[in-house]
Amino acid sequence: MIEKLARKNILALKPYTSARDMYSEGILLDANENSLGTTSELYGDLCLNRYPDPHQEDLKKAAGEYFGIEGKNLFFGVGSDEVIDLLIRVFCEPREDSAMILDPTYGMYQVACDINNVKTKVVNLKEDFQIDLEAVKKNFDSTVKIIFLCSPNNPTGNLLKKDDILELCRTYNAIIAVDEAYVDFAGDNSLIKEVNEIENLAIIRTFSKAWGLAGIRLGFCAANEELIRLLFKVKAPYNVSSLTRKAVINAIGNKKKKDEFVQKLISERERVKEELSKIPGILKVYSSDANYLLFKCSNARLIQKKMAEEGVIIRDRSSYEMLRDCLRVSIGTEYENNRFLEAIKKFL
Repeated sequence: MIEKLARKNILALKPYTSARDMYSEGILLDANENSLGTTSELYGDLCLNRYPDPHQEDLKKAAGEYFGIEGKNLFFGVGSDEVIDLLIRVFCEPREDSAMILDPTYGMYQVACDINNVKTKVVNLKEDFQIDLEAVKKNFDSTVKIIFLCSPNNPTGNLLKKDDILELCRTYNAIIAVDEAYVDFAGDNSLIKEVNEIENLAIIRTFSKAWGLAGIRLGFCAANEELIRLLFKVKAPYNVSSLTRKAVINAIGNKKKKDEFVQKLISERERVKEELSKIPGILKVYSSDANYLLFKCSNARLIQKKMAEEGVIIRDRSSYEMLRDCLRVSIGTEYENNRFLEAIKKFL
């Protein structure tokens, strides 16, 4: 199935073979590196004068053990945005194929399609921000090679129903790409282990949120082995740096701290939701399975600007048809959350 969905030129592509694809040990005189060492003194004995492992074997081992899947089912990229871009490049023929996007959702799916000159079919979620299976059916055709989903959805914050996602996988001859950037805040609701059984399911994850590693830019895809092989085929030779790999492996070894972050952020999320709901002028606070809250108030754009003038930066999401007068606030530290609540009370 995967080969039938992929672009023919990608299947025929002979990928670039880097020096480290062939050899990673010995007297390495094959890659025009600086054999004398590195000018950086920040990272101890980390071998920065040598190119990193293009196969990402240490990352696969550490992450595979943590997430409970095999390394052959993992691909790592420069943030989840690189994964999104590569999925489009592998499966969508420019000017011919299309991707389906379920709005309102993360804007990068549309931007990545536009960059790659791939058409999009935008289908609205239902009023409760769940998948409208009938609308998907009505708009799906043979040009659709990828359906992008975000669960928990950004910016609405809710998990999509697992049964609806699996129904899409069973029904459509397309890659069902599920972006789980915020799933760490949603309990045991990841579909990551389903990739062993479902050939057209691609799970997109990131270390930017719960793990607190937004600054290193690392995301990954968990999927069928054949799909992963195609991603490796088209990626840049050394897309994940040695510094990034070391930081993530260290973080996985410190997973207890990640769990503490998650529990604290969830606790603060519920506190902020309760306090927001008491404020006159707040029309609705949506439930959230993520580390942010979506809420509705009068004059949302004006409120966002006034908040910024106060030094409290939140996100205006009111440009979406379904999210008129909606703002999104990320959950911060207790101090930051209190400053947000004080400021919005002042302006409402």
